[in-house]
Amino acid sequence: MRHIISILIENEAGALSRVAGLFSARGYNIESLTVAPTEDGSLSRMTIVTTGTDRVIEQITKQLNKLVDVVKLMELSEGPHIEREMLLIKVKAATMDQREDVKRLADIFRGRIIDVTSATYTIELTGSGNKLDSFIESLSEHKILETVRSGVSGIARGDRSLHI
Repeated sequence: MRHIISILIENEAGALSRVAGLFSARGYNIESLTVAPTEDGSLSRMTIVTTGTDRVIEQITKQLNKLVDVVKLMELSEGPHIEREMLLIKVKAATMDQREDVKRLADIFRGRIIDVTSATYTIELTGSGNKLDSFIESLSEHKILETVRSGVSGIARGDRSLHI
């Protein structure tokens, strides 16, 4: 089963390495990892997507809580939450027909064309992982030159929040 773990971690050198090391040492896979500083410069928020049984996830959270750098954690997938990813994708669009089709698809998926050259369009799209996958699939008749995905960012809905 897919789980999203959100962690407040001290913004110090080596903190990310210790978390990633915990996963690799125990043979757990990280499907997605996103890290950025919070409004408090001394803390970063890390969002990890992983899979495993409830027992495996319980072990992961117990081990994470033992790390000195971890201030607090929450499993977002335990309750209502919002998750988003960002996609940057460069597509060949040299002919007028290709350009019109790619623009139409970007509009349908509420994407934005952020860079145009004589032969390519670069599109920015934000949404759920399924939405991004569907967009990529819809471009199957076009040559995709490059794809970059941010990984999952998530936040709990309602009164639940991860803060100290």
